Amino acid sequence: MQKSLSERDQAVIWHPYTQMRTAPAPVGIVRGEGALLYDERGNSYLDATSSWWVNIHGHAHPYITEKLAEQAARLHHSIFAGYTHEPAVALAEKLLPVLPGRQARVFYSDNGSTAVEVALKMTIQYWQNKGIARKKILAFRNAYHGDTFGAMSVSARSVFTRAFDDYLFEVVFIDTPGEENIETLLAEVSSLAPEVAAFIFEPLVQGAGGMLMHSPELLDRLLALCRERGILLIADEIMTGFGRTGTNFAMEQVKTAPDMITLSKGLTGGTMAMGITTCTQEIYEAFLSDDKLKTLFHGHSFTANPLTCAVALASLELFLQPECRANRERINTLHRQFAVELAYHGDVDNIRTLGTILAFEVSTGEEDGYTNNLAGFLSRFFTERRIMLRPLGNTLYILPPYCISDEQLAAVYQSILDMLEEYGKQWR
Repeated sequence: MQKSLSERDQAVIWHPYTQMRTAPAPVGIVRGEGALLYDERGNSYLDATSSWWVNIHGHAHPYITEKLAEQAARLHHSIFAGYTHEPAVALAEKLLPVLPGRQARVFYSDNGSTAVEVALKMTIQYWQNKGIARKKILAFRNAYHGDTFGAMSVSARSVFTRAFDDYLFEVVFIDTPGEENIETLLAEVSSLAPEVAAFIFEPLVQGAGGMLMHSPELLDRLLALCRERGILLIADEIMTGFGRTGTNFAMEQVKTAPDMITLSKGLTGGTMAMGITTCTQEIYEAFLSDDKLKTLFHGHSFTANPLTCAVALASLELFLQPECRANRERINTLHRQFAVELAYHGDVDNIRTLGTILAFEVSTGEEDGYTNNLAGFLSRFFTERRIMLRPLGNTLYILPPYCISDEQLAAVYQSILDMLEEYGKQWR
C-alpha cells in the first residue's frame, strides 16, 4: 500500500519549532489557491495566518506564477559579485521609493534572519569605519528578530535562545514605551547613548513575542531621542512590512525615519525565500574607501537570485494596486467588528487589533507566553476544523492573506467562538 505524504515525512523530516517525539503527524499539503491550502485527500484548509505571515496575496497567485515562469525561461541564477541582472535592479528601483525615510541602497540576502545579520554587521562596521567607539546595541524586551546567532543576540532571552544564551553577544534590552514608563525610558537611553551603535526594533508590533503592540506616538519620542543622540535606527519590518499594520510600512506611522530597514516574509508574496536590508546613503558612503578593509564582507551564494527578485517585483506590483489597500481596510473593519463581539466573552483577555492583525489571550490562570499549556489544545482544535491558526502559547491571532473573503473570515471568527465554547466545557 502506498504511503501517504505525512507518513513519508515522519520517516525523514525534522520540522521547525516542533518536539518531534510528541507532535501529531503533519498534514500533507499538495496545492494552494487563494486563502486555501489542500491536503493529499482533497480537504481544504483556510490559511488564517498567511503561512507564517508571508503569503499576502493568496497561494499560487496567477500573476506571480506567470512572472516566475517568464523569468525561469531566461535566467535561473547568476553570481551577484561583479555581475548584475534586470530583476535585481528593477526590484530595487521600485522598492526604494515606497520605503519610509531616505532609503538609498538595497542589500540582498536569503531570509529575515540574514537581513537582520546584514543590518547588524552594517551598524557595527559603520562605526568602525568612522573610527568611533560605539559598540552597544539596544533592543526591546520580548523582541524576536530571527534564529541565526546575531539575530538571536538581539532577541529576548527565551525558549528560542535558551540553549545558546552563553554564545550570544551582550545587548541592552529596554522596555517598549508606554505612558507609565516613557520618561524613565528616555532618561535610560539618554544615559547610554554615547556608547550605543544602534537600536533595532519591531515597529508597533512584536510578532513572535505575542503580537504585543505599542503606541506610534510614544515610539516616535523614543526614536527621536535616539536620532538626536546619534544612535542608528534599524526598523525590523520583516513582519510589519507590506501592509500588516494598516499603512504600507509600520514606520510610516512615526515621524522619525530609520537608517536601515529589514524586510522578508511578505516581500515575495510568500512565494520564495528572500531577505533585504536597505540603508541610507550616509550608511553606504561610510563603506566607500580605497582601504579594502572598509568593505562590507558579507554575501550569500543565492544573493539576489533572479527568480526570487522576479516574484518579489510581481508581488510589489500587486501590493501597490488600490484593490490590495481596499482589501486590507476591509479586513481591518471586520476584525474590529469581531473584537467587539469577543469583548463580551469571559475567557478572553487583552483584545487588540492593528491593520490586518487581530490578537488576544485565552484566559488560563497560567502565565501568558509561548510555553503556556493551552497551546496544544488550541492547535488540535483548529487543525481538526481545518482552520490554520497557530497559537503563540495561549495567544491566538489572525493575520490572513489579503485575498481572504468576508465569508472565509466569518468562518475563522466562528471557529474561534466554537473554540471558546469547547474551552469552557473542557478547561473550566
